[in-house]
Amino acid sequence: MPIPEDVTGDEIDKDVRQELQSLPKTLAEDVARNLVMVARLIDEDPEGAYGYSRVALRLASRVAAVREAAGFAAYANQKYSEALAEFRAARRMTGSVELWPVMADCERGLGRPEKALDMAGAPEVHKLDKAGQVEMRLVAAGARRDMGQLDAAIVTLQSPELASSSVQPWTARLRYAYADALLAAERVNEAREWFAKAVEADRDGSTDASDRLAELDGVEFVDALNDEDVDQDQDEEPEADLADDADLADDADDADESEDSPAETETETGSESAARTATDIAPGTADEAGSEADKD
Repeated sequence: MPIPEDVTGDEIDKDVRQELQSLPKTLAEDVARNLVMVARLIDEDPEGAYGYSRVALRLASRVAAVREAAGFAAYANQKYSEALAEFRAARRMTGSVELWPVMADCERGLGRPEKALDMAGAPEVHKLDKAGQVEMRLVAAGARRDMGQLDAAIVTLQSPELASSSVQPWTARLRYAYADALLAAERVNEAREWFAKAVEADRDGSTDASDRLAELDGVEFVDALNDEDVDQDQDEEPEADLADDADLADDADDADESEDSPAETETETGSESAARTATDIAPGTADEAGSEADKD
């Protein structure tokens, strides 16, 4: 796959670069450049990121960082079985428990929430750092929801990290998940409160908490393009009315000219009937033209 010339491979994390030192220099550079592309594209173009991850995997399948990158690329494309296999391989190579939460989430993706809950109670969780433990809590709550256990999901998310007023990298996502669970349980007022708290903590826009809050508050966002279309339709209505008035005026003139002849009286009656028909149709047409507003 083509790689832009500005991608040198030096952009990768120093720990990954150190892992790649076990490879021949040219091969290490090629792998590094592909890993940079994975990192660049994984959010906006998951399929593209997946393609580059497969190239890196083909070049250096025995490097843990490569297996991990391949796992995240597969995960982003909802290829959960493949992602889980790559994460397990990376874990065997490093002995680290860092990937434990995302491995449990893969189990959820594969329709095995019970397995995810088992992993949430495993000894490995105690070896995770604070961020990893919060992530594991989010996965466990998601598994509870998968099983239809809404109240249990809410309780799972209740923690010191949720109650804390300090903002950490995980705070917005934790508050958002809690708000979403409350809303699913039809506890709307509490959900609104926690969506608002999620907005306060979401400094980089990692969630759509602001949109969810606006929805609960009944705020509607109207497409500006559709507004212009409506305005244009409204501007065109007077022209249609003028055309109808002109037709009626012509019919009236025809009626005046027909007074001298009995034969023309029959024509007058027909003209008046046509004029009435035009008048009856016009209001319906105007109503249809005025109903174009888009309430998205």
